[in-house]
Amino acid sequence: MAKFFKYKSVTDLEAENARLGIDLRFSDDLSPLFRPITVGTRSVGNRWCVHPMEGCDGERDGAPGELTFRRYARFGAGGAKLIWGEACAVNMGARANPRQIVLNESTRAAFARIVDDCRTAHRDANGTDSDLLFGLQLTHSGRYSHPRPIIATHDPLLDPRTVVDKSTGAKVTPDYPLITDDELKRLVDDYVTAAKLAVDVGFDFIDVKQCHRYLLNELLGARNRPGPYGGPYENRTRLAREVIQAVRAAVPSNVVIATRMNVYDGIPFHKSANDDGTPDAHALPLANGWGMSETDPFTVDLTEPLRWIGEMRSLGVALVNATMGNPYAQPHYGRPFEYPPPDGYETPEHPLVGVNRHFRAAETIQKAFPDLALVGTGYSYLQEFLPQAAAANVRDGRVSIVGVGRATLAQPDWVRQLLDAGKLDRKRVCRTFSYCTALMRAKQHPMGQFPTGCPPFDKDAYGDIWKEAQQLNVKKPS
Repeated sequence: MAKFFKYKSVTDLEAENARLGIDLRFSDDLSPLFRPITVGTRSVGNRWCVHPMEGCDGERDGAPGELTFRRYARFGAGGAKLIWGEACAVNMGARANPRQIVLNESTRAAFARIVDDCRTAHRDANGTDSDLLFGLQLTHSGRYSHPRPIIATHDPLLDPRTVVDKSTGAKVTPDYPLITDDELKRLVDDYVTAAKLAVDVGFDFIDVKQCHRYLLNELLGARNRPGPYGGPYENRTRLAREVIQAVRAAVPSNVVIATRMNVYDGIPFHKSANDDGTPDAHALPLANGWGMSETDPFTVDLTEPLRWIGEMRSLGVALVNATMGNPYAQPHYGRPFEYPPPDGYETPEHPLVGVNRHFRAAETIQKAFPDLALVGTGYSYLQEFLPQAAAANVRDGRVSIVGVGRATLAQPDWVRQLLDAGKLDRKRVCRTFSYCTALMRAKQHPMGQFPTGCPPFDKDAYGDIWKEAQQLNVKKPS
């Protein structure tokens, strides 16, 4: 297994950047990260965002669990002024796992507690929460729904990977039914109901999730779906457009409408005989996909994503979080890693190339829409040098806000560390070991899903959970 991250200083990273011919930038002046930014009608106190980090620790009825409350209190205390709440299913059939949270009338009190705990912790640690923006991500898991896939289109690359029956391993076949046009139309009401409840319990923004090949993202690339929700661009964006319009009309004007959106899907990779990531065999032109050429699926093509962002802005979307890939099919695109997840492959590219892909795509979007509040992705791999890269990107107008995902599980107080000490605690920096992903993939728990967190650096909460998972033969990341 190749080990890539051997860097002891920014100088080392700059030399590697030059060797690879990529465009990573670094700055020791972190002040751009602590300047406020206007998002919609709201002022956000700094340029740090906690990405939507799902804990898979809800109850069977969709209510948050004790680990959920703990996580958001820690996020609140940590100092980031934008907290992007995790994936919350718009109905019970839209969940990606049996412990994904669901906001409805029976769970609303628990969600209100999340908001209250998070804001209280933020005030206690940071003095004020008047410039804190805390939102909720509304999702439909589509082909990754539990207990049965709900697919928007037949995808020749993803269908053979999509499990219909976990007991037999049966996969989606060509005659597997698609979600109907009428069923898609009815989902708009589910999004509106969840959005109104989210506002009622105190969330400041609503994210209409369009990423990672879940339902709305799958529709964005569904060129081979017949009818009003597939084929040409106008049809593929139709459901997301209807949802955004309906949500915007249903909530007060001071509530920010946001989206976390794939800007590049990519094609699936599999583990080769020597464990390397290898692209699946594919025919050109591709039947489906978003943010990439039909004839060159390895190259980011932002033509349609830029068009859609422009249209979403006219619909009232004020906050965009740019991401990539499919965590089930090509995790190295979405989250460049040093150690693969246990069900994954060795990275087929230098992880810094993947970081650069994120940064360049975000820069293209930000330059096209200079006044857009844009959250960037791909920073955790940079480990203790994450702040310097973030500062340079904000300084240079390559992105407005820096989102941090896996690293928040390892040390949710990273912003406070920078404020108090000017640097991160190297002993607690996420090393992209993929333990969190290993737990997320572990289904042998009595509730059908192990909760996920950071066993190496959050042993108090996840040490025993990891030991239990290992006893059930959950493979340790290699």
